[in-house]
Amino acid sequence: MDLFAEQEADHLFTAQPLAARMRPRTLEEFVGQHHILGAGKLLRRLITSGRIGSIILHGPPGSGKTTLAQLIASETGSKIMSLNAINSGVKDVREVLRTATDAVAAGERRPILFIDEIHRFNKSQQDALLADVEAGVISLIGATTSNPHFAVNGALISRSQLFTLEPLPADSMTALLRRAIEDSEHGLGSRQVEVTDDAIEFLSIATDGDARRALAAIEVAVESVSGNTKRVDRDVAMESLTNRVGGYDATGDDHYDLSSALIKSIRGSDADAAIYWLARMLEGGEDIRFLCRRLVILASEDVGNADPHALSLAVAAMQACEMIGLPEAQLTLSQTVAYLALAPKSNAATTAIGSARRDVRDKQIVPVPKMLRDSHYPGAEKLGHGEGYVYAHNEPDGIADVDYLGVDREYYHPVDRGHEAIMRDRLNSIRKRLRPSQSKDAPEETQ
Repeated sequence: MDLFAEQEADHLFTAQPLAARMRPRTLEEFVGQHHILGAGKLLRRLITSGRIGSIILHGPPGSGKTTLAQLIASETGSKIMSLNAINSGVKDVREVLRTATDAVAAGERRPILFIDEIHRFNKSQQDALLADVEAGVISLIGATTSNPHFAVNGALISRSQLFTLEPLPADSMTALLRRAIEDSEHGLGSRQVEVTDDAIEFLSIATDGDARRALAAIEVAVESVSGNTKRVDRDVAMESLTNRVGGYDATGDDHYDLSSALIKSIRGSDADAAIYWLARMLEGGEDIRFLCRRLVILASEDVGNADPHALSLAVAAMQACEMIGLPEAQLTLSQTVAYLALAPKSNAATTAIGSARRDVRDKQIVPVPKMLRDSHYPGAEKLGHGEGYVYAHNEPDGIADVDYLGVDREYYHPVDRGHEAIMRDRLNSIRKRLRPSQSKDAPEETQ
C-alpha cells in the first residue's frame, strides 16, 4: 500500500462514527454476552474449534450481532460475505452462493455468509439458502431483532444454532464508554474533553443496553463542547440523547412483549405496572387504536360482569381516543388502564363461551326444543312448534319455570367478586327453578 492509499484509508476511518471506530477487533475486546461467549459456552467452543456451521443471532439493536459475526469470521480465518435482507433479493443470494460454491470446490475454506435483518427475507428468499446450508457450502450467520421462531423459516432454524444476545448491562456499558473516551487512536481521547461520572452513568442506563446509541450520544456530546467548555455533564448527555426510547419495534417483539406485559399487569390488578407498560408503548409510538382494542377485549375477557361498567368505559375510551388523538388521548388511556386494573376480575363469561363452543364442536348437537322453535309461519302449529312455551313476562317475577336447553349443561359460573357475586346468587336460584332435578350450586371458585 502506497502513502496516498494509507492516507485515504486513515481519512475514511476517521470519518466513520465512533461506534464503527470502536468496534472490537478480537473476542477479548468484545463487551458483554458472557452467557454465550464465556469460557466453556457453546458458541465460544464452536469458534475455538473453527467449526461454526450455521447460526442465527437474535437480539435487540446495538447488542453486537454484526460485530460478533465479523469477529467469528476473523477468529476462524474464514472469508465473510455479507448481505442485507432489506436491499437484497433471491438473485443476490444465488450469486453469493455460486461464488461460495466455486471457492469450496477450489479447496478454499468454507466462507461465512452473514445476512443482516434475515427476518426481512421472505419465504422464497430463505428457501434459496437451504440447499447450500444443508450441503455445507457456507456457514450461515443470520442476524435478527425479531423472534426467529416467528420470523425465520422453520427449516432454516432446524439447521442452525440459535443464540440470543442480551442488551448490554449498565456496568459493561460504563466500561465501553470510558474506553471510548480515553482511546486517543480510535476514540475521543484526542478531544481532551472531561466527561463526568454522572454523564457516563446516565448514558449507561438511559440507552437501555444499546451500545450503538450510547456511543453515538457520547460522540455528539463530546463534539458539541469541544470548542467551548470542554466538559460533558449530565445535562449535556441528556441533551445529546434526543430519543430516550430507542429501538421500539411496533410490529415485532417489543409490540407483543409490551402488550403482553400490559394485559397481564391489568389482569393482575397492578395499576402502577400497567401504567408503566402503557407509557413504554406510547413513548415507542404504539398505535393507540391497537391499545384501545386490547382494552375493550380485556374489559370483557378479564373483568366481565364482576364490573359491568368496565366494558362501557373501555368502549368510551376507544371513541374518545379516536376523536382527540395524541397527546391528549394518553389521559384517557391512563384513566381506563387504572380503572380496569383496579376493577374486580372475572373470566366467567370468557370460560362460558369457550366451553359452550367446544361442546358445539365436539359433542352431539342439542336440537332446539319444539316449544322454543319459530311458530310465526303457517303450518308451524301442526308441527308442534311453540307448544308448551310460557311467556316469561306474564309470570309474577318475570321467570317462567321452563327448561330452555333440555340437557344437563352448565356453562356460566360467576365468581364471588364484585357484581358477579350478586349474579351468582341469582343464577343459583334460577337454576333450581328451571331444572330442579338437575340443578346444583355453582362450584366454589378455585382461582
